[in-house]
Amino acid sequence: FRTEATEVRRSRRLVVSFIATVGNYEYGFYWYFYQDGTIELDIKMTGILSTAATHPDAPSPYGTMLNDGLYAPNHQHVFCTRLDMAVDGPNNTVVEVNTTAAPAGEDNPYGNAFYAKPTALKTEQEAQRLIDPFAARYWQITNPSSTNKTGAPVAYKLLPGENTLPFAQPDSSIAKRGAYMWKHLWVTPYSPNERYPAGDYPNQHQGGDGLPAWTQADRSVENTDLVVWYVMNGNHIARLEDWPVMPVTNIGFKLKPSGFFDHNPALDVPPSNGAHCH
Repeated sequence: FRTEATEVRRSRRLVVSFIATVGNYEYGFYWYFYQDGTIELDIKMTGILSTAATHPDAPSPYGTMLNDGLYAPNHQHVFCTRLDMAVDGPNNTVVEVNTTAAPAGEDNPYGNAFYAKPTALKTEQEAQRLIDPFAARYWQITNPSSTNKTGAPVAYKLLPGENTLPFAQPDSSIAKRGAYMWKHLWVTPYSPNERYPAGDYPNQHQGGDGLPAWTQADRSVENTDLVVWYVMNGNHIARLEDWPVMPVTNIGFKLKPSGFFDHNPALDVPPSNGAHCH
């Protein structure tokens, strides 16, 4: 506003996507790669609601009435991404960052100061974490052996999107077999045999396999070849507008460079050429 000169650049992104059909649902997995180094996963949920019959005069409290005698049960969609990270090299450390309000005092005379508090997650047990929007929590995947121009470790930060926790009872079959659902973040050392968060055969297992079993060893995840597991829980209380075919509902996360570059890497994007339509 001081120079009255305006510069605008269109954002461009590379999209890599696929669609999985599971029962009545269609899940679109869209990976977006942006010019500033951001990587985003956008999961698009659509399809046809699973429905059940109910008495028209006694609607079920566990779902949404769609028509006389027809309702859609409440349900959740749980996704887990296995991110084999290599931020500027194979040896990485995950750091949790919480925003904290500074106490009022001489250093904070107006009471509006706050700061970012980093905490390294050094073992598998320490690295079982939940989102916290009240602390603006995010996680940085850092490389302690590689630094940027300010001397800080290069990093990418994982920014959560919409999320919640399961509403199943902890002793239920689904909660035991999908026990990884109870944490939003897990970190493990890389192992080629550890691929599925609920284990290889969750339907034939009494529960507790996968991430809960692997992390009992409490292995070190500090400055090593590690895997970050991010869990997303989409809560679906159906609407009339979801019937008969659902519009898309989204869930996902972003990986953004955080001190990985020494400046904005998208500044060299040329301006768009003006064009006239005749």
